[in-house]
Amino acid sequence: MTARRMPRPRELAPLIKFERPFPGRERKLQRAQTIWDLRELARKRTPKVAFDYTDGAADAEISLNRARQAFTDLEFRPAILRDVSKTDTATTVLGAGVMLPFGIAPTGFTRMMHAAGELAGARAAERAGIPFTLSTMGTTAIEDLAAATGPAARNWFQLYMWTDRDRSLALVERAARAGFETLVVTVDVPVAGNRLRDARNGMTVPPSITAAGALDALRRPWWWWDFLTTEPLAFASLDRWSGTVAELLDAMFDPTVGFGDLSWIRDRWPGKVLVKGVQTVEDAKRLADLGVDGIVLSNHGGRQLDRAPVPLHLLPDVARAVGKDLEIHLDTGIMHGADIAAALALGADFTLIGRAYLYGLMAGGEAGVDRAIEILRTQLLRTMKLLGVTSIAELEPRHVRLLGRG
Repeated sequence: MTARRMPRPRELAPLIKFERPFPGRERKLQRAQTIWDLRELARKRTPKVAFDYTDGAADAEISLNRARQAFTDLEFRPAILRDVSKTDTATTVLGAGVMLPFGIAPTGFTRMMHAAGELAGARAAERAGIPFTLSTMGTTAIEDLAAATGPAARNWFQLYMWTDRDRSLALVERAARAGFETLVVTVDVPVAGNRLRDARNGMTVPPSITAAGALDALRRPWWWWDFLTTEPLAFASLDRWSGTVAELLDAMFDPTVGFGDLSWIRDRWPGKVLVKGVQTVEDAKRLADLGVDGIVLSNHGGRQLDRAPVPLHLLPDVARAVGKDLEIHLDTGIMHGADIAAALALGADFTLIGRAYLYGLMAGGEAGVDRAIEILRTQLLRTMKLLGVTSIAELEPRHVRLLGRG
């Protein structure tokens, strides 16, 4: 029979922890252990029209869900009894070192998600030692972003080819003068994808306050306070526009863009050139022949063609075909540091995060972006140690099996 006694107060004291019933934003960010946790914080803090613009994809959102599912379905194959006491996440991308094997992808209309917008992402990226990509559809001017970051920043500029080639060239020249080192040419937007959430929410540029939106705002007053007390929201590289995002894309982007246009851009840009939106092995080979510096396997976060190829599934074949000729980057579906490790093992040289960074931004501004990067860094480092590798270069196809794909 177990003897019982009353506990002494000094024995109880270490077991009792009282926390504030309504923790502040910093505490909530630190409690977030995953990107999904940040997504939930973002959903609670951000009006539906802005959250859905970020969170949504095209049509039935099959492309996005399949991309995320591909990372869920893979199997890791760890090596045991390896000394992983010193593990390094640094690598090289486009000829220069980075502290982590991922950067921030270009995202449009970013100040709608949070008033800090692209500047928060760029500053967080600089602190983390990773690249930040400013979108043509961004809400911060090229020169302003360059001025807000220091000499250690690796700023990239993403270009959409417009019907007006002179305006495209003007943006390229501005980015070069501002010291942006890499041009990311996005090629999968001949027309806008059918983004049903935006259509159902009545998403316009600039956002309009509907009756439903006003009710939604009552639950998120600080977002509206920031929105109404900071600079008016607009595309920094475009003339004033009023209408839906889909209408803007259809009016502005050129459905006749071909491979010859890439050569035209390559001849006019002094730095590195990445082509984003590659979705077949054949196109990857053709781009390697054109002499671009790298490609991004991407289906635009599932926001363009629904049922598009899954970048992770495409990766091994592309790596075999052109991996020795150019760098291979990958985006779409990354929500965990283990996803990054898997992509690197299967042949990617680098990865890009879009929504994962934006969830952090919406959850807590610049501090939220810092937290998103830290979550991914910690998860990546832990995954590498558990796989028995001490450097990015040691990640190989033998560490990952795509279930059902050999």
